[in-house]
Amino acid sequence: MSYTGPDFDPPQQRRPRRGPLTVALAALVPGALLGWMVYEAVGGGGTGGADRTASAAPTAGTSAAPSAPAGTPAASAAPPGASASGSPGDDGKEPGSGPLKGKVVVIDPGHNPGNFRHTAEINRQVDIGTNRKECDTTGTSTNDGYTEAEFTVDVAHRLRTLLEKQGATVKLTRDGDSPAWGPCVDERARIGNTARADAAVSIHADGSAPGDRGFHVILPGSVHAGAADTRAIVGPSHDLGVRIAGNFLRETGEPPSNYVGGGTGLVTRTDLGGLNLSTVPKVFIECGNMRDSKDAALLTSGAWRQKAAQGLSEGIVSFLRQS
Repeated sequence: MSYTGPDFDPPQQRRPRRGPLTVALAALVPGALLGWMVYEAVGGGGTGGADRTASAAPTAGTSAAPSAPAGTPAASAAPPGASASGSPGDDGKEPGSGPLKGKVVVIDPGHNPGNFRHTAEINRQVDIGTNRKECDTTGTSTNDGYTEAEFTVDVAHRLRTLLEKQGATVKLTRDGDSPAWGPCVDERARIGNTARADAAVSIHADGSAPGDRGFHVILPGSVHAGAADTRAIVGPSHDLGVRIAGNFLRETGEPPSNYVGGGTGLVTRTDLGGLNLSTVPKVFIECGNMRDSKDAALLTSGAWRQKAAQGLSEGIVSFLRQS
């Protein structure tokens, strides 16, 4: 999604985890991310302690996200071995039988393809604790019309398959084109809370200015106002976010954002209902900028989306194994 408001490629072979590219990329990341990547490289990491609309970052073309161009297959096509019902993957494992048995993950694919046809509904104000905000937004799209809503549900399906193979129980806040719009940001948080998720991740892509590149993970700040109280989840959410950022960087090669986060790939915010209202560890990830041609080329690649799902999965698994 932006701050205001296709074809399926077979997965490619993953590059070695400690190859030269990993080292080169890690050198780009200061602070916490750099330390995390070095720690992983030496064998650590096993243990350890519409809603984006208020940013001042530049935006473009976000009043109503266009439909995908004619002839573009739906972005929600699942990777080989996946199924919408969560049936066993090609490794033959039954859901809930792996090392993450008993863990619950809620995946929140941002926005909805039907939002731009339901402007009255998504413009309805909801309580996010600190103030009131729109129920949801349309999200953004690439210049060629590949929408954020399509991107997010595609990555969510891929991520679900990977996590279920690890034994986790996975719930999505929306799946495909149902419901017709939304859910609202407060309901998205409530789904994770009701599920008593061990981790929740909201997947997005940004709509910033061309030339703005890279991913960033949004962490909840400390909020105690109205219906919002994030004080108990700030620490674990930060841990979840750092682990996701490090693995996402390594798996995708996408650099940390060059326009927010000071090169760390991490941003803390207190104006997002999906984070403010969460009572479980939760982060958002902006996987890249749909309005930048280089990022758009990645986001529209099925092979790259599989890498994105892999990076997210490894970050979540790392977090859950130490929690």
